[in-house]
Amino acid sequence: MRTVTGPTDHVVVVGAGLSGLACALHLLGAGRRVTLVERDDGPGGRAGRLRLGDYLVDTGPTVLTMPHLADEAFAAVGESLHRHVELLPLHPAYRAGFADGTSLDVHTDGDAMEAEVRRFAGPAEAAGYRRLREWLERLYRAQMRRFIDTNFDSPFQLAHPDLARLAALGGFGRLDGAIGRFLSDARLRRVFSFQALYAGVAPARALAAYAVIAYMDTVAGVWFPKGGMHALPRAMADVAAGAGAELRWSAEVSALERSAGRVRAVRLASGERIPCDAVVLTCELPTAHRLLGRAPRRPVRLRHSPSAVVLHAGTDRTWPHLAHHTLSFGGAWERTFDELTRSGTLMSDPSLLITRPTTHDPSLAPPGRHLHYVLAPCPNTAVGPSATAWRDLGPRYRDTLVAELERRGLDGFGDSIQKEQLVTPLDWTAQGHAAGSPFSVSHTFAQTGPFRPGNLVRGLDNVVLAGCGTTPGVGVPTVLISGKLAAARVTGGRTRASRPPDRRPTTPTRAGAHDPS
Repeated sequence: MRTVTGPTDHVVVVGAGLSGLACALHLLGAGRRVTLVERDDGPGGRAGRLRLGDYLVDTGPTVLTMPHLADEAFAAVGESLHRHVELLPLHPAYRAGFADGTSLDVHTDGDAMEAEVRRFAGPAEAAGYRRLREWLERLYRAQMRRFIDTNFDSPFQLAHPDLARLAALGGFGRLDGAIGRFLSDARLRRVFSFQALYAGVAPARALAAYAVIAYMDTVAGVWFPKGGMHALPRAMADVAAGAGAELRWSAEVSALERSAGRVRAVRLASGERIPCDAVVLTCELPTAHRLLGRAPRRPVRLRHSPSAVVLHAGTDRTWPHLAHHTLSFGGAWERTFDELTRSGTLMSDPSLLITRPTTHDPSLAPPGRHLHYVLAPCPNTAVGPSATAWRDLGPRYRDTLVAELERRGLDGFGDSIQKEQLVTPLDWTAQGHAAGSPFSVSHTFAQTGPFRPGNLVRGLDNVVLAGCGTTPGVGVPTVLISGKLAAARVTGGRTRASRPPDRRPTTPTRAGAHDPS
């Protein structure tokens, strides 16, 4: 594995999102001095925190899978995730509602899910689910150590027996076809293939290997951190500070001082200069490229994932048919993906994710109130409406979403809203996200593994990248891995294969947890 050269005693990590925090903890565990600089006034990055009056809102991801990857970062400095964050396993992980009025609880426990599939679609589909589950587990084992939790220096690293195992599992076929080998019910197939949207590719075009995301969602388990998702980066920042990191909030990087092929110092917008031996940039790729003075040349321009409109709503009521996470599928499917990724139009028959964090933590809202997070995928600004178009489009689309939610059984949703915040591609663009998408570079074959933007910077000996725009990719588990891989580039340490999560029933613990505000 290639690493940065020269001294690496003092590392400046730019950005305190999950990848930057994971990187900082792994660097601290390897004996490096770490200064973490963040333009916002606290940690989190995408996993931020918004106050809407007395409501506490997670601004980014709402689904936590593979928490053992976060625990690896804590363990690097002799700490434990479970000593700082109370994790609540979600049963069901999701509730899926379909246009025909049927619904299905998605359990990550195999026996519970088999029984639910049998109730929903009969014994043949239940048997197919069992075979699918076994395939997903084998797919995960074939991919994680060799193709996800690894630093790539060359495409030739793919020439390994694990590649043959992945091919034998059908990993290079199409996702929808692979899921269809096990399940014939179209509704069930959606439950195990909608995750392709996270990768920015329609199931009909996505590689079957991307079913590893469905493994994380439907087999490995889904958790909710008490205090909201923001409790995770808050805990990571607290532990990093306790391990000796210097944390600098409201500190925006304006320039990198370079000489003789190395970055010698990081300059802040305040004018302060921070000398360093190495730098890890976890900011958005366009920001990183601006600081570096150039973007690497690629044969084809980077493609970005679809974006999303998010409605954060604090309400005076809730609806009993909602679970913590509810997938509300429209009747359309192939057309929906075509609208999101090709024609660039808003979903004509939307599929939505509705999250109700107050299901498991009522303290996130005032007494008797509730939080609802409604995510509607939409085209990014490269294929759909421009960022500025959303100034007028956003309020109209908000009303369309509210009407659609009421049509789907959330009677009186609009009138129930006490506080709200609408987030559109205009806002994502203002935050520096390329193509107005918080989901970064899509996972086409040409943008995956060794073909994804690398985490080493050509022409600079001591700069490393981390975050969802580089390897291994988008999502909470992968950005945590990204931080670890970036740290390994600095320290020369071997990355440890991520152990699969323990799926035995556990009792959440709470020790040293912090105020989620």
